[in-house]
Amino acid sequence: MSHDARTTPLFEEHIALGARMVHYAGWQMPVQFSGIMEEHTAVRHGVGVFDVCHMSEFRVFGTDAKAALNRIMTNDLDRIDAIGSALYTVMCDEDGGIIDDLIVYHSGDLEYLIVANAGNKETDWAWLTSHLPESVEATDESDRTGLIAVQGPKALGLVRELAGTDWSMPTRFTLSEASLDGIGVLVARTGYTGEDGVELFCHEKDTVALWRLLLSFPEVVPCGLGARDTLRLEMGYALYGSDMDRGVDPVSAGLGWVVPRTKGEFIGAAAIDRIRSAGPQRKLVGLTVSEGVPRHGHDVLHAGGVVGKVASGTYSPTLGHGIATAYVPAELSGEGMRFRIAIRRKTVEAIVTKPPFVKGTSLSASGS
Repeated sequence: MSHDARTTPLFEEHIALGARMVHYAGWQMPVQFSGIMEEHTAVRHGVGVFDVCHMSEFRVFGTDAKAALNRIMTNDLDRIDAIGSALYTVMCDEDGGIIDDLIVYHSGDLEYLIVANAGNKETDWAWLTSHLPESVEATDESDRTGLIAVQGPKALGLVRELAGTDWSMPTRFTLSEASLDGIGVLVARTGYTGEDGVELFCHEKDTVALWRLLLSFPEVVPCGLGARDTLRLEMGYALYGSDMDRGVDPVSAGLGWVVPRTKGEFIGAAAIDRIRSAGPQRKLVGLTVSEGVPRHGHDVLHAGGVVGKVASGTYSPTLGHGIATAYVPAELSGEGMRFRIAIRRKTVEAIVTKPPFVKGTSLSASGS
């Protein structure tokens, strides 16, 4: 583990809990506490908490903030005119390459809060600020912001209990203010697990107190990056750096839904329109794997030749077999198409399956 890696405000808490730490996106992060299987199961059936303080937070404000961000983001900020609402989007370059995927919150009057991936912080900040007019201000609030995800079927009940009877839970993809046992937080009804839950923003100095408060409930399980990855892949949620990057456009990545056809001009629009019109050459597909555990970079085979590589792959604790995503030729991307994946010294069957791989989660039950 690199000694140059940064640490979140919860680093000492993780060490005290016996977490196995790894170097991730320039940070020392817990990959697991009690074990990936146990943590994964806790989130699918109960409640788990994740340290996501490594994520980046930018605040953009001014009378022209909405118009400026609409030119930078693919999704349409007209969809979140109501203060407190949020949307998922990507930010592209002129060629349609994905610089990052983001969540944008309409956090106040003429103000937006952007949550970005940790490993892309410098790139995102440079791109964002270089494309904002002088009338729009931006601040990097990453270092003074704590962020903890509370996820699972029992997550909302726990947060309601802490917030008190006079407080109302925000609806999916909205946020509101709350006081949890005296700790001021922003409660965002968002997450990366496929279960219902929230992400709690707090001041950096309050992060440890909030973490300890959440773990004071015996049913709450601390979770690491390992479970976060298995949970998100069971839902088919994309991971930047594996399922998408600067060399991939949103249409090929299966994210055309965050690029509304009716939206006006934005950076990358012309390139994305050309790809839509001609059809992408390759598409990201989900794969159900018969045996073994597929991993990033494994060859995907068809008719005796290599036609792609695994983008994300793991063992699904819920399903009991391997699952993966991979970019394959568009003409071979239909549901039910069969491939082989080279895993160690043998090849195993993989069938194109439309994500989510796991159905019937608390999030789908809530109608979200």
